[in-house]
Amino acid sequence: MEKAASTPNFWNDSEKAQKIMQRLSALREEIELWDSQASRVADSLEWLELISTDGDEAMAGEIAREVGELERELARQEFLLLLSGPHDRADAIFAIHAGAGGTDAQDWAEMLLRMYLRWAEGHGYKTVILDSLAGHEAGYKSVTVSVSGRYAFGYLKAERGVHRLVRLSPFDEAHRRHTSFAKVEVWPDIAEEIEIEIGPDEIEMDVFRASGAGGQHVQKNATAVRITHKPTGIVVSCQNERSQLQNREVAMKILRARLYDMAAQRQAQEMAQLKGENMDAGWGSQIRSYVLHPYKMVKDIRTNYETGNTEAVLDGRLDNFIEAYLRSILGQSGD
Repeated sequence: MEKAASTPNFWNDSEKAQKIMQRLSALREEIELWDSQASRVADSLEWLELISTDGDEAMAGEIAREVGELERELARQEFLLLLSGPHDRADAIFAIHAGAGGTDAQDWAEMLLRMYLRWAEGHGYKTVILDSLAGHEAGYKSVTVSVSGRYAFGYLKAERGVHRLVRLSPFDEAHRRHTSFAKVEVWPDIAEEIEIEIGPDEIEMDVFRASGAGGQHVQKNATAVRITHKPTGIVVSCQNERSQLQNREVAMKILRARLYDMAAQRQAQEMAQLKGENMDAGWGSQIRSYVLHPYKMVKDIRTNYETGNTEAVLDGRLDNFIEAYLRSILGQSGD
């Protein structure tokens, strides 16, 4: 990549060149980090040889602290090795769809949205709500969000599936216990990096007035776009941008990402069948239960990881669940 960047015609395609330089910068950063770790280990070993000769207790304490810090940093780097998929470094697009449960499910979709926005904020990621369809009384029927930042997809892919909530319903006059469901979909935001052929006769586009936040200029004109991919039945929409053209571009980007992800999942399912594994690639698979009554517990069905601190989880503290899932799939792969 460095050799390519030094050629005279490298910047003729500025967009392609910028992507290469960004990737090159990320690789340099990663290599420098490991080189720095190796250098610190070598220095520590040299100091240990001196200590074995001189018996300097103060120096021994410094080395012990350095070793402790090196171990913590190594653990962080080892965890990042779990995020070594082809698109794990990419930005992400995720959608939440209210399922069974009526108004409670739509409110649950909004609770999940808040949970993920808080998680993203805690990781320094940028989020933009691309499209949303509000519920009749509360919450959302569906909402689509982009998440920008390194490893966004690598982390969020752990959240794909159906999330189940059990609580005393605030929408039930008798205040009875209700069970609600919401589905989370996640795709890597790699539409510009892949070639997905979509013929003009394969899509149907509708325009409509945007709803919700966005200012009066959004409400007066039909700027929101809905695109239906006829061969698969996939429907995507965007109403976040100011112009119809911008919303169409974003909607097409989401469509390409979804088509790519669909093909990747189909390939993974075929490989699993060849290996003789029982792999459920269905959208309806439940991955996690959030119980707020009669007791408090969040449990991931895939890994059996659980916690009684439901407030923290709903406030965006998901890292333990995500890490448990990533470690589990690494173990299943046999690596």
